[in-house]
Amino acid sequence: MTAALHHLFKRLMGATLAFCLGLSLLLTTFVNTADAKSSSVLSGQYLEDTLSVTNRLKETISIPEGTEGLQEAEDQAVDLITEYISIYRGRPQINSSNSFTTMQTALNSLAGHYKNFSKRPLPEGLKERLNKELTKAENLANQKD
Repeated sequence: MTAALHHLFKRLMGATLAFCLGLSLLLTTFVNTADAKSSSVLSGQYLEDTLSVTNRLKETISIPEGTEGLQEAEDQAVDLITEYISIYRGRPQINSSNSFTTMQTALNSLAGHYKNFSKRPLPEGLKERLNKELTKAENLANQKD
């Protein structure tokens, strides 16, 4: 009888420990998600976010090479690009629009350069192309393509 109670107690303690661990992991996930959303600079409104992102990225790419804070601005740009794409890629009404596909092309080019060639300045040709694509995306978004 004592062995049976000991075995039952062991199983009950193991189940309790597993439950507590699972609950703590679940709660930690929700806290991290809430923190990430609270630090978001995007509103969830496509037109407003598109205009905000294009303006911030145009400002970032216009910063002259060697300027103090350039690396931080580029890092923030990559974070902004990642957030923008993650919000709007999963929305079929938006991700099939001309403005989003134009925007995605520009964002992929810029993020790719910053992630792969962070020690090199943006080539002038890429800056010009990005400015044109970002302006085109703004215009298309304003037209509600």
